[in-house]
Parts: sequence; C-alpha cells; structure tokens
Amino acid sequence: MKISYVEWGAFGSADMREAFIAEGHELVLFMFSAAYEKRNRDAETEERLSTLLHYESPDMVFSLNYFPVISRTCQKEKVRYISWTYDCPCYLLYSATIINFCNTVYIFDRQLYLEFHHAGIETVHYLPLAANTERLDQISVDLTNSSPFLYDISFVGSLYIEKYDYYAKISPHLSDYAKGYLDALMDAQRKVQGCDLIQGALSPVIEEMYQICPVDPEPDGVEPREYFYEQYVVNRRTTAIERIDLLEACARYRPLDLFTMTKELAMPGITNHGGVEFYKEMPLVFKQSRINLNISLRGIKSGIPLRAYDIMGAGGFLLSNFQADFLDDFVPGEDFVYYESREDLLQKVCYYLDHEEERQAIAENGHNKVAAGHTYRHRVREMLDF
Repeated sequence: MKISYVEWGAFGSADMREAFIAEGHELVLFMFSAAYEKRNRDAETEERLSTLLHYESPDMVFSLNYFPVISRTCQKEKVRYISWTYDCPCYLLYSATIINFCNTVYIFDRQLYLEFHHAGIETVHYLPLAANTERLDQISVDLTNSSPFLYDISFVGSLYIEKYDYYAKISPHLSDYAKGYLDALMDAQRKVQGCDLIQGALSPVIEEMYQICPVDPEPDGVEPREYFYEQYVVNRRTTAIERIDLLEACARYRPLDLFTMTKELAMPGITNHGGVEFYKEMPLVFKQSRINLNISLRGIKSGIPLRAYDIMGAGGFLLSNFQADFLDDFVPGEDFVYYESREDLLQKVCYYLDHEEERQAIAENGHNKVAAGHTYRHRVREMLDF
C-alpha cells in the first residue's frame, strides 16, 4: 500500500515509519508544521497536500494525532485519512471535521472513545498505544553485574509547572470562593484513581474563570466551553500537585531521580537531571532504574500513556497509577504493578526495592507481553486490517 505519511516531529514517529515499511508499505513523506495556526485551516498546507495527492496518488494519508486541515484536504480529494492520537488532551478531536467520511481516527483511551461512540460519532475508534521493542532491545546498558542499576526510583515526565501554566495565571485573580472550590475539587480528585471528578464539575466557577482568562472553542469546535478549563487548567494543576507530592514522598524513603524539563527545580532527596531525549536517552533511564514511576496526566480517563508502554517495552519495571485499560491486556502483579493511593505507592516502592527477583520477573513479563502483541507493527496491522 502507498501511504502519504504526515511528518511533524511527533514522539514515536520514527518507530511508526519503520513499522509501515517493515510491513511492506511504501511511504511518501509530507512535511507538516503542527504549529497552532496550521492545525485547523491553512491554505498553504491544503495546497501542498492536494498537489502531493494528485502527483503520488497514495492509497491513504496517515498522521500521528488528528489535524482538521489534513482531514479537510482528504475529504475534498476523496482520499482515506487515518490518524492515531497519542496526545491528551487533544482538543482537535472536537472539530466538526471529525465526522468527515474520509476519516478513521484512533484514540488510545477507551473511556474517551466510548464518549464519542455514545454520541454517534462513527469515525472514532479505540486503539491502544505501543512500543518498538526491537529498537529498545538494541539499546545496551553498560553496567557491571555488581551494580546493575543506576537509579532506585525514577520518573520521566513533565511537572506541568513550565510554560502554559494557565492555573498560575488565573489563580491570583480568583475570588476566595472560586479558589476554595477548585482547591477542594482538586484535592478530592487526587484521592481517587480511575475516575474523573473534574468533568462537569466546574459550572459554579466557570464564568469567573472565563472572565479572567477568556478562551472560546475553535469556530468549528463542538467541545463545551468548560473543556479548556477542565483539561488545560484544572487537570494539569491537579497533576502538577500530585506528581510533586508523590515524588517528594517517595524520596523520603529512597533517593529519587527526576528527568524533567524544569531543570532548576530542587526538592529534598531528588536529583533533577533535566530533560532526556526520547529515542536513546529515555530508554536508558528505564533500563537502569529499579522502579519506573508512571503518574498519568489526570485528563487521561482510562488509557495507558505512551510512557508506560516505553517502560515495559524497554524491560523496565513499571509502577503506575491505576488506569482501567491496563486490565484489557496486562495482569497486575505479573506484567506491571499499580498503586491505589499515596500510602499504597509508598508501601509498594519499599516492597519491590527489597524483592529483587520478583521485581525483575515482573519487568521481564511486561517486556515480553509488549513484544508479543503491542508493538508498532502490531498496531499497523490492526489499523489497516480494519
């Protein structure tokens, strides 16, 4: 099959291209800028893509993440458009173009998929994320048998206190009532795993938040006005508080190594290494850590984040918050371990640091299960078979 591949520098893009080629497909690259102003409507992008489609006559167009500008062009040219969204939140899924007949849109969160399904959107489908175990297995770790790990506990990811911290901009201007309401809501959310308490709960304060920081949906967007404030303001702030709290708590028991873009952040017991490169550096962290933490962004309803697949795919031991989609394909305590609360996390950190053989067996099982059924090549077959 001949595929026009939309290249914009997404995480896992090289793995995706490699999987298509390994499965026998021909790729024609279409270089795309995913800048905000290019995602929805852009005459230059539409013209370039139309020209490529006329000249190359591909069987389909593919992109990681969904872009209305690509869908509009494919709809006009009557070419199939397949996208696979790994970002969350992804407000572009709420574009009116989502129902275009050219679309087959995959999302990695089953609960979010069901929301689209129950709304009668037939172009959106569920497909979990993946890892490239062949590439990850080739990344060697040069450590001695007497010291097989560099890190006891590690976390790779954003703390959501970098740029686009909308809550920090809004909070100083909120009334005491609104601030107290949001603090209580976020505190309650942090105590519950696997359940979204934020969605639909902002009505008492949404007007005040809007007056301080007015953000409206895109002209063709069908998401409610609350969507931005739920996903980009409250859920991100909830995640920031939760991640910092859990990391500091773990660090009271054992040294913790943090890999995040906020290099200047300093916390007791935590070594902040700054950010790591996705393809070569990040897998080394996973391989060299006794325990790899996954603390999912609160906007992810039930899905397994890409970080979790990469940890297991690299052969690392995964200790994650509970996400319901894990139970579709992985066995807790056999392929990975999940925690249900702050106290449960701390108990399991201590337990698995003291039970080396059990921890390594779980890491090996997780790796083997990903390799057997959850690689990019498996996902390419599932997409194209459908």
